Amino acid sequence: MAMFFLLIFLLLFAFLGIPLAFSIGASCVTYLATNAPNLFSMFPQKVWSGAYSELMIAMPLFILAGELMNTGGITKRIINFCLQVVKPFHGGLGEVNIVASMIFGGISGSSVADTSALGSILIPSMEENGYPPKAAAGITVASSTMGMIIPPSTPMIIYAMISGASVGALFMAGALPGILIGITQLIVVGWISHKKHWHPLKTKFIFKEFISAILVGIPALLMPVFVIFCVSFGICTASESAGIAVFYAVLVGFLLYRELTWKAVFQALKKTLITSSSIMIIIGFTTIFTWILTMMKVPQVVAGFFMDLNMPFWAIALIFDLLILLIGTFIDVSPAIMLLTPILLPVMQAYGFSELQFGAMMIVGLAIGLVTPPVGMCLNACNKINRMPIIDIFKGAAPYIVCNIIVLILISIIPQLTTWLPQLLGY
Repeated sequence: MAMFFLLIFLLLFAFLGIPLAFSIGASCVTYLATNAPNLFSMFPQKVWSGAYSELMIAMPLFILAGELMNTGGITKRIINFCLQVVKPFHGGLGEVNIVASMIFGGISGSSVADTSALGSILIPSMEENGYPPKAAAGITVASSTMGMIIPPSTPMIIYAMISGASVGALFMAGALPGILIGITQLIVVGWISHKKHWHPLKTKFIFKEFISAILVGIPALLMPVFVIFCVSFGICTASESAGIAVFYAVLVGFLLYRELTWKAVFQALKKTLITSSSIMIIIGFTTIFTWILTMMKVPQVVAGFFMDLNMPFWAIALIFDLLILLIGTFIDVSPAIMLLTPILLPVMQAYGFSELQFGAMMIVGLAIGLVTPPVGMCLNACNKINRMPIIDIFKGAAPYIVCNIIVLILISIIPQLTTWLPQLLGY
């Protein structure tokens, strides 16, 4: 009954328009005040312990690296490189969008940053080259979902804090699913572009231009490779690699491309501060929420309920996929991870799922929520670029989001898709 009232208060505060982080905090305060006033002194301690973590250092640094990359000319070089790679193929700028998102995801770790950075450049260009506005926006937001799946990934760092899993192993667990999403989206974009004659003319491939694009783009392309290599092989921690990524973005932006300015650095720091602070507030309040759930033994009750159903593992996996998709539709990624992981992870482990496989399922599923109304953070970011209604953007993205759903189902029933690479690297 106490658990019922806790959830009712959470939904009530959220319905009143209170930001989710403070809705979670207010529901916890209400519960403690009415049911366990003797534990009220634990509130500030638990909130602080949630936000105070060494892994949290990596999150704002990766966000800052992505911001500096966008203003320092690195994003522009990545797009130019991708444009040269896909010149011989149908789909043109649509395929550029997807390949660029795969590379960008290996730097920023944020799908929303991917949408904002690439969309502001590619959406107008795609429309000028014959793509309908709905399709240009849809491809952009759908491909940006890879930003939080392909390592490094800010949500994976948050999941690692809750689950205790290795950050490097999580990065590797997300690599193959992210690549599979990219490949399937490329196939769908090529097929639809050919069928509807979007950007139908193939541009002649010029080897000299391709080599030039590679040489100019090497500094930009090396960043994600360096970050993933360092974390995966234990050369440095996630926080240290994030710091190196920031330093690298500053050097390349100032000294090599010479497009980064001190004003842009200040703006990047400001955006990073706002984004990181909001996430840390959510994490702090969600920590007290999960502590109350644990105190009431909710994870054990939920695990016992599902175990009593005696269902095969694949059925449980599909049920949890559906649950993740539904929750991701209404709750943003960070609070969803904080709320779901303590409850669902013990259930999945009881059915033989590893924390890496479940983490990949969680991230891939919640990434889809970024492009589904009504919350859809990527939809809102795209709306700020082209002022198109988010429902129209979602309709344009729908054919490509099917690729994400297919990959989500595959990694749920084939554990090797998420565990093979970490095991190969010794995790």
